[in-house]
Amino acid sequence: MSDTIFDYIIVGAGTAGALLANRLSADSSKRVLLIEAGDKDNYHWIHIPVGYLYCIGNPRTDWLYQTEPEPGLNGRQLRYPRGKTLGGCSSINGMIYMRGQTRDYDHWAQVTGDETWSWSQVLPAFKQHEDHYLGADALHGAGGEWRVEKQRLRWDVLDAFAQAAVQAGIPATADFNRGNNEGVGYFEVNQKKGWRWNTAKAFLRPACQSRANFTLWTQSQVSRLLISQRPDGHSVCTGVQVWNGQEMVQAHAAREVILSAGSIGSVQILQLSGIGPAELLQRHGIEVLHDRPGVGANLQDHLQIRSVYKVQGVQTLNTLANSLWGKTKIGLEYAFKRSGPMSMSPSQLGAFTKSDPSQQWPNIEYHVQPLSLDAFGEPLHRFNAFTASVCNLNPSSRGTVAIRSGHFLDAPAIAPNYLSTPQDRKVAADSLRVTRHIAAQPALARYQPEEWKPGVQYQSDEELARLAGDIGSTIFHPVGTTRMGRSEDPQAVLDSHLRVRTQHGLIAGLRVVDAGAMPTITSGNTNSPTLMMAEKAAAWIQQEAGA
Repeated sequence: MSDTIFDYIIVGAGTAGALLANRLSADSSKRVLLIEAGDKDNYHWIHIPVGYLYCIGNPRTDWLYQTEPEPGLNGRQLRYPRGKTLGGCSSINGMIYMRGQTRDYDHWAQVTGDETWSWSQVLPAFKQHEDHYLGADALHGAGGEWRVEKQRLRWDVLDAFAQAAVQAGIPATADFNRGNNEGVGYFEVNQKKGWRWNTAKAFLRPACQSRANFTLWTQSQVSRLLISQRPDGHSVCTGVQVWNGQEMVQAHAAREVILSAGSIGSVQILQLSGIGPAELLQRHGIEVLHDRPGVGANLQDHLQIRSVYKVQGVQTLNTLANSLWGKTKIGLEYAFKRSGPMSMSPSQLGAFTKSDPSQQWPNIEYHVQPLSLDAFGEPLHRFNAFTASVCNLNPSSRGTVAIRSGHFLDAPAIAPNYLSTPQDRKVAADSLRVTRHIAAQPALARYQPEEWKPGVQYQSDEELARLAGDIGSTIFHPVGTTRMGRSEDPQAVLDSHLRVRTQHGLIAGLRVVDAGAMPTITSGNTNSPTLMMAEKAAAWIQQEAGA
């Protein structure tokens, strides 16, 4: 590894970075460098779907971030997983394929002033890389790199929950990705024949690695951007400084540096490079190149509130996985059929509905699991139970990401600020009531569901909001920390083509293409919307290069 010149440097080989590397290196005349802080995705637990249990909290695959103590969570700190390997979060996430709703993207078009972000204009970008198991139609693509499949398992207790949801007024659906995701049904997943399908498999192998113009650096962490001033006074990003574990080296970009390090990592790199809130940078001895208060602001995430119900007369993963015979059965089913619990995403059944009738659109999402535990990473309970986790799809709370020091190896401070608004606390309380309403329906009665957590003794808005703080946890969807917006918006970090703004224009040669660019969080899981953004950004970059 030495000082080298490329046309494009992509920082982060995760969800967005892998697709960008694929698209930009397709032009053999363009030299593309992809830089990943983590290692290759050759850890076997990445590829077995249930392996997320062994990847989250593992320094081999996870940055091991934690939040600051959260007032809205009654002082608790949360583990905050982010992928640190080829494929990034697509190598450790829940594999759920979810686009969001038409209203999400129409709102993006409104706040950016750019109609290319409207639903009708992002749909082709979703379809471009999609390979849906049912084939192509007006709303789905086939033949792309991003495989979407039906899950390879079912559970009686989840079927009963789905029937109960229908009885509670939530319609059944076979497809959450047609613009309005209201309904209940099994999630579709990014898997291929029972294996996890991450973006490294989809976009890097074999396409990129067979191209002479493509270079990959792993175990290489970008410490800062190289930014200089043009004679006309405008800034230009010319490359990156990289720590490879032994020495600091530089790589230079003739055309662009593209930050795809995620909602946490891209913020840290910008701030360390002198782009961010001036007071924060000065506090840590960093020269302020551009005072941009929006860098690290506007953090949004989905907080899941986990209700646990004990059940009778039906098997769940709790008892199946707590016996030697059950473990053997699970292993054999996966070995011979690539199905069963080892093929499970963390959540199998989903539902979208309204927290109260006044809502215009579905504003809460359920992730329902045939298991229960005290906290992620803890052992399963020894009694049969299911967990109905519900999250507010459109939180009004906003948090921050901020460097703790001027050193790139120090993790930033992450403060999501959950449940900090009256609206979010009200939705939390109402959503717990919706869960109780579903659990009380006849379809579940034969299993005698008993609310074990949070407990039926809690009834008032105040009690339920406080309990939500006790049992709530991130569902791993941080977005918005480098959001795009209009030129007159001082908090907008990017323009609508994801280029980095200053007070007086743009930093030439610098883009941020990851979930941090979202102005508002999508109504559902955020991995596939990030891929869509990268697809659009790749097209813009190629157009600007005259490709």
